[in-house]
Amino acid sequence: SCDATQLCNCSSMGLDFIPPGLTGKITTLNLAHNRIKHIRSQDLQQTVNLRVLLLQSNNISSIDEDSFRSLGKLELLNLSNNSLARLSPAWFRHLFSLRHLHLQGNSYRDLGGSSPFSSLRNLSSLHLGNLWFSTIRQGNFEGIELLDKLWIDGGNLGQYEPGSLKSIKKINHMIINLRNVSIFSAIVRDLLHSVTWLEVRKIQFSIPAEMQLLRVMSSSFAKKISFRQALLTDATVPEIVSILEDMPKLVEVEMIDCRLSGTGQWKIEIQANQSQTLRVLTIEKLSIEEFYLFTDLQAVEGLLSLLTKVTVENTKVFLVPCSLSRHLLSLEYLDLSANLLGDQSLEHSACQGGWPSLETLNLSQNSLSDLEMTGKSLSHLRKLILLDVSQNNFGEIPDVCEWPKNLKYLNLSSTQIPKLTTCIPLTLEVLDVSANNLKEFGLQLPFLKELYLAKNQLKTLPGAAPIPNLVAMSIRRNKLNSFSREEFESFKKMELLDASDNNFICSCEFLSFIQHQAGMAQVLVGWPDKYICDSPLAVRGAQVGAVHLSLMECHRSLVVSLICVLVFLVILVLVAVGYKYHAVWYLRMTWAWLQAKRKPKRAPPKDICYDAFVSYSENDSDWVENIMVRELEQACPPFRLCLHKRDFVPGKWIVDNIIDSIEKSHKTLFVLSEHFVQSEWCKYELDFSHFRLFDENNDAAILVLLEPIQSKAIPKRFCKLRKIMNTKTYLEWPPGEEQQERFWFNLKIALKS
Repeated sequence: SCDATQLCNCSSMGLDFIPPGLTGKITTLNLAHNRIKHIRSQDLQQTVNLRVLLLQSNNISSIDEDSFRSLGKLELLNLSNNSLARLSPAWFRHLFSLRHLHLQGNSYRDLGGSSPFSSLRNLSSLHLGNLWFSTIRQGNFEGIELLDKLWIDGGNLGQYEPGSLKSIKKINHMIINLRNVSIFSAIVRDLLHSVTWLEVRKIQFSIPAEMQLLRVMSSSFAKKISFRQALLTDATVPEIVSILEDMPKLVEVEMIDCRLSGTGQWKIEIQANQSQTLRVLTIEKLSIEEFYLFTDLQAVEGLLSLLTKVTVENTKVFLVPCSLSRHLLSLEYLDLSANLLGDQSLEHSACQGGWPSLETLNLSQNSLSDLEMTGKSLSHLRKLILLDVSQNNFGEIPDVCEWPKNLKYLNLSSTQIPKLTTCIPLTLEVLDVSANNLKEFGLQLPFLKELYLAKNQLKTLPGAAPIPNLVAMSIRRNKLNSFSREEFESFKKMELLDASDNNFICSCEFLSFIQHQAGMAQVLVGWPDKYICDSPLAVRGAQVGAVHLSLMECHRSLVVSLICVLVFLVILVLVAVGYKYHAVWYLRMTWAWLQAKRKPKRAPPKDICYDAFVSYSENDSDWVENIMVRELEQACPPFRLCLHKRDFVPGKWIVDNIIDSIEKSHKTLFVLSEHFVQSEWCKYELDFSHFRLFDENNDAAILVLLEPIQSKAIPKRFCKLRKIMNTKTYLEWPPGEEQQERFWFNLKIALKS
């Protein structure tokens, strides 16, 4: 389970214990998601170079005191989601290099009477707590002075001894999950000067009387406060706002996936001094059940003038009051993506005098449908440089639009625009019109440096003359199949062209041209299935200069023609060899054998209808039908013969007729002559008897030699026929009448046997 870097992945292998044989070479050992219950002293004794040990999601309930004594180089230990009912300081006594420790999701209720972490002088991040974690005592964190991240899962934390966290001098990021406001207040009191970023989760600010407990936050030196999955109400928001505004060093407030119960009609007036440090406000996925009744936020307008960056994303915002926009005097960045802004509401939100310092505006994934009106509504924003209106539904756009004078970046991707017009502002340096089903691009944009045309229907490169300053262009996933040296070289300043995932046709000349651009530009050229001429200068990661196309890729038509000729010659040779060595005969023989295999070895007695099946050549039919049949069928007692002319079933396949007739006859009588061995159907009859009769070593076959046959006239493939004629007696038709009577007597005896 170990790779070349000595990372051993034994996760999800159903292990009940730590496997033996671990060596000192291992640096990373992943034993997560197994069924380990106990860690013994000797389990990890040899792993002296271990840096990472992952034991999360097992059933560990006990650990020997000195199990980790040889892990002096260990930097990460994950024991989360196990069944540890207590934490022992002895476990961590020798982990001098440990930086990251995960203990959350176990069953301990407290951290013991002293600090389990006193020897972990290099600890950087600590994650602890669980559903049963209820008590934090003084001294539990002794020995820890500096943490990058401290995460306490204390949803049911009921007891916190003041001063427990005070021993930690500095915490860059503190995450605490709890519901008890009074305990949160006590924790904040201990961390007034040590926490830089305080993140609180799943707390409920719903009781106004409890808000006084949070007044201690106003003395915190934290620079960032985050609320996740928190509950706020109209009754508690004014006090929280007041506390946040009073924090002396607060720069950023973040609310993610929170819920506000109310409509913004605060129960008391917000009395707060404007923060001189707060600059960033982020609100994502704020749930307001009756958002359509929400007020115009006049109460907080006076607190917003110094904000420089505001994000209100996926919060069902359908309007920003004009008066509020006018108070955002310092706002440089505004993200209102994934909301419900329409053309009319945007006009009101971006009213005259609103957002005077705005440089970046993100309106993607809203309900805008009129690009002309969107541009006009924002045209007074003289400092606006970047505008993102992607994933709206504009459709057809007019020829003339009004835009902010300094707009340089415009994102119109995925906006259902079928054709670009001169509505697009001339001032642009970056334009993104990806995923719009465009079939052409011919805009005059003299300052444009970057152009993104991915996921459209273009068949040729845009002309270079209208965009003379273009430096980079992405035209991925279009319908290009080639472009000429002249087309490319017309872009005088081009440094990067990404044309991958198109339909380029293989050409050595094309690759040579691309390779020769190595000194002046990067070119990516590819297609969905395989590379032919793909680079930055790269071919799926390989430098184009090192790419050498194969003969197949350079001369496909010639190679295909040669392959076709070779295949034809091979087929011709196979046909010739097959004819010479009777391959067709062997195939027919195999088919006859397969047909015979489907039937039982011998037909039941009740199915025997004939004394003999007569196999003969059509050229010998006169002797068979006029002499032999008359002699045998008029004998006393008469013999019943099966003749193909008379007894074969009409419409039935002839091979099946032959097989059935032989099966239903006691004997098979072959009338051999020069004509017989040349007859195709006689061969079939002989083929079947070759398998069914001769192979059974019985006397069911009777050979009648109508005329002398030269041995070489019998095909060599009928080896058993030749053998039988050489080793067994056969009847030969005599010319004299006296010998003929003897012939008939012997034939009748043979048929009766």
